[in-house]
Amino acid sequence: MEAPGEQSASDVWTRVKRRLRAELGEDIFASWFGRLELDSVIEGCAYLTVPTRFLKSWIESHYADRVLAVYRSESGDVERVSIGVRSTLGRDPAAQRRVSEAPRPAPTASTALPSASGELKTPSLPAPQEARGESGDLGGAPLDSRLTFESFIVGRSNALAHAAADRVAHAQNGQAIYNPLYLHAGVGLGKTHLLHAIGHEVRAQGRRVIYLTADRFMYGFVASLKAQTSLAFKERLRGIDLLIIDDVQFIQGKQIQQEFGHTLNALIDAGRQIVIAADRPPADLENLDERVRSRLAGGLVVEVSALDEALRTSILTTRVEALKTIHPTFEVGPSVIAYVARAITANGRDLEGAVNRLLAHATLTGSSITLETAETAIRDLVRNREPKRVKIEDIQKLVASRYNVSRSDILSERRTAAVVRPRQIAMYLSKVLTLRSLPEIGRRFGGRDHTTVLHAVRKIEKALGEDHALSDEVELLKRMLQE
Repeated sequence: MEAPGEQSASDVWTRVKRRLRAELGEDIFASWFGRLELDSVIEGCAYLTVPTRFLKSWIESHYADRVLAVYRSESGDVERVSIGVRSTLGRDPAAQRRVSEAPRPAPTASTALPSASGELKTPSLPAPQEARGESGDLGGAPLDSRLTFESFIVGRSNALAHAAADRVAHAQNGQAIYNPLYLHAGVGLGKTHLLHAIGHEVRAQGRRVIYLTADRFMYGFVASLKAQTSLAFKERLRGIDLLIIDDVQFIQGKQIQQEFGHTLNALIDAGRQIVIAADRPPADLENLDERVRSRLAGGLVVEVSALDEALRTSILTTRVEALKTIHPTFEVGPSVIAYVARAITANGRDLEGAVNRLLAHATLTGSSITLETAETAIRDLVRNREPKRVKIEDIQKLVASRYNVSRSDILSERRTAAVVRPRQIAMYLSKVLTLRSLPEIGRRFGGRDHTTVLHAVRKIEKALGEDHALSDEVELLKRMLQE
């Protein structure tokens, strides 16, 4: 139960959001404020958080005064507003204060190594001249010169995606194939790297390319609406040869989704190439309009799966060799590389972090890298690696196999005891092992209502407290799904 003060702050924030929605309109609110959350109110400052640096920069640049004015009209206790990024600041308001109060260093040229698996993305906000460059007033992000086909390391898990990307980039006479090409994967597995590599190749052929994140697409559309230049925005976007959209799962707002769908249709009908990346397949993008999902699924959909050990070893070896050109004394033996490749399995970004930690240890202490020092250096990466992303389809298949029924039985209207119990267990596991909402889960179970899912979850929760055998069975299913 929240303390009275916390409840009051929550109520004020609810009123602030309601007023912003009314003043700015549903599309603008959904695009820029839908993921803005209140962390805390401390010493007259309301600490708000968003999931990306792009949203933080955009809100600070265009709406900070409006947010503060609305906040102060609802609460005289709030004198200022601070916006932080959840992915880097977590839920610690003290950390947010330190970041917001710390002096900002002058920008420097990037010294990062070439990316082998797409874990290094372009900056969230380009310089003004970049935003007005080849992409004009679309605000397209620049392509990262490090992310090319030459620097991409191919392994079993990404070979198909690499081959498809290469085919699209080198299509004869600019002919659109696999249209759209849709790549999906978890973070740090190489999908963004392939998007940039395609863009570089197509642009080198003298063709028009625009690379946009979902946030930038929404920004361009909303900005054109405010400036009453939406027609010019649409015409310019549809007059290119290759459109690349990254993180499409973040596209929000009914009107923006409609325009996105119209853009897809116009480009595909005109024979222009589209390449899309997301963190899940089209069918799992429940927030997108069904017609847009269908259009995305109509091309070639390729999953970039987890990096296998051989590929992780190759990535680590490449990283170390590249660093040795800058730090000739940096030596990492094969046994250490093999240990790191076995210990870190989540993604390429963690592998990059591991190499950076090894380099820091070697340069700061002057000692050689042994298995013992490597274990100490990467301990936090091993402990905090991401759990496996569980899919509802995998849950349904495993439960069906475990209880000797078919997946179609679980999705059907059958109400026999032999089917109802496995169906309820599958719904329960979908609720506790995925981030899907009850309505989303219901749709994935034969179009059932969310109340049906809620009933199943509550029934299994109650049964787990009474039936030890069932509890052990469900725990076993959880482990099998997460391993």
